[in-house]
Amino acid sequence: MDGARPRLASQELLETRVMVDVGKWPIFTLLSPQEIASIRKACVFGTSANEALYVTDNDEVFVFGLNYSNCLGTGDNQSTLVPKKLEALCGKKIKSLSYGSGPHVLLSTEDGVVYAWGHNGYSQLGNGTTNQGIAPIQVCTNLLIKQVVEVACGSHHSMALAADGEVFAWGYNNCGQVGSGSTANQPTPRKVTNCLHIKRVVGIACGQTSSMAVLDNGEVYGWGYNGNGQLGLGNNGNQLTPVRVAALHSVCVNQIVCGYAHTLALTDEGLLYAWGANTYGQLGTGNKNNLLSPAHIMVEKERVIEIAACHSAHTSAAKTQGGHVYMWGQCRGQSVTLPHLTHFSSTDDVFACFATPAVTWRLLSIEHEDFLTVAESLKKEFDSPETADLKFRIDGKYIHVHKAVLKIRCEHFRSMFQSYWNEDMKEVIEIDQFSYPVYRAFLQYLYTDTVDLPPEDAIGLLDLATSYCENRLKKLCQHIIKRGITVENAFSLFSAAVRYDAEDLEEFCFKFCINHLTEVTQTAAFWQMDGPLLKEFIAKASKCGAFKN
Repeated sequence: MDGARPRLASQELLETRVMVDVGKWPIFTLLSPQEIASIRKACVFGTSANEALYVTDNDEVFVFGLNYSNCLGTGDNQSTLVPKKLEALCGKKIKSLSYGSGPHVLLSTEDGVVYAWGHNGYSQLGNGTTNQGIAPIQVCTNLLIKQVVEVACGSHHSMALAADGEVFAWGYNNCGQVGSGSTANQPTPRKVTNCLHIKRVVGIACGQTSSMAVLDNGEVYGWGYNGNGQLGLGNNGNQLTPVRVAALHSVCVNQIVCGYAHTLALTDEGLLYAWGANTYGQLGTGNKNNLLSPAHIMVEKERVIEIAACHSAHTSAAKTQGGHVYMWGQCRGQSVTLPHLTHFSSTDDVFACFATPAVTWRLLSIEHEDFLTVAESLKKEFDSPETADLKFRIDGKYIHVHKAVLKIRCEHFRSMFQSYWNEDMKEVIEIDQFSYPVYRAFLQYLYTDTVDLPPEDAIGLLDLATSYCENRLKKLCQHIIKRGITVENAFSLFSAAVRYDAEDLEEFCFKFCINHLTEVTQTAAFWQMDGPLLKEFIAKASKCGAFKN
């Protein structure tokens, strides 16, 4: 274990770009597809995962959500469902971000500058006061001449790692988590010394009230609260200054993460160790017994390349060299005591879908691929003259399509095209039995699986769907018509449903007409209806008691 080692993966993890769908976090469903597409970095935080921050492709920073304790940094205490821009951070190129339970938010930029805001009851913002930070403010004391490369937050304390390997801590210190040798709160950043003096730290992590550090030679140190054994020292006594985790002396650790009260460590050989609280099975040992010292887990699994945990949850996750993602601990209320193989491709997805709250365990860096999926490519090429090999002409207007797509997607066209010899195949097909909007909507449906028409036009599309035996399209049309029914058009829609043999729609329209019988019978559509259908409606309405006093 002697001698310097190559720079470790704990720092590199902050810059890892992963294919993550931020839409898996419930709060991001508030954003439009265009806003989602612009996101390049993101974080979900808060005691209920009700706050979010994201960075766009042009390096603008936005926040939205509950704004508890001013944690959105918008300068006020107002919640917002609509993203608000944080002008103070736009263009700053955020590199590392962490959050506390207050919550307070801490971040560092690529230039090594640290900003903080939010809850400050214990001076966790590092500005020497306990006043809440309503907007991002640079953390200056002892950090102005440092280039900070990583930040970490516990419940109410903060840490920063400088490029030269020095660690600074501040905030709540009731259990010694600041590492100052006392339990007095630390109002401004203070260098963590003692056992870390002249040593080079390359990774930091915080539990709720504990702190951990990884050195460039693979050694691990811990300090702060240890009631559950989360420091891995073989006892449960709190530590006011850093103490080496001696049980890991024979391995070289290159990543460490902390849950609420448990710790995971990954070695350079892909071995995974766990210790601390185990109430929910978060250690992955097969039981719920706390561990005061590190235990090797996932022994029978392939090499582990990434581990994940965060102080606001009791969930653990790991990814193997083969791309398999495992989760254990508290997973949607269940206690999973052994690593469970998931269908996910990223440890981030575990926290989006199974952690409580559904926060992010790290700052997400989202890579948007340049290529389009098959579905996206089809959608893009609809009505494209450049690639089309067939045109439909309706009402004097052209729609450009691809014979192969129509043959694959529609039995009507498959039969039509097979009836032509290649040399007889027309380049332009005239359509006169349907309107242009209806036929365009149909062809577009074959490329996109969606329909966007007003209810009145959806009747014509329902006619087409019936004629072409497109049953799924029939159901979509009926759904559109149901959403658009009014007193004025109810009887016309009822008539259309009868004409196109749409039984479910017919029953829906009939009930609507009965519920609004007086108004419906005063519309022009009711009295313009042909005799047989009108008689049928009156007879059916009479049977269900519509005309009783």
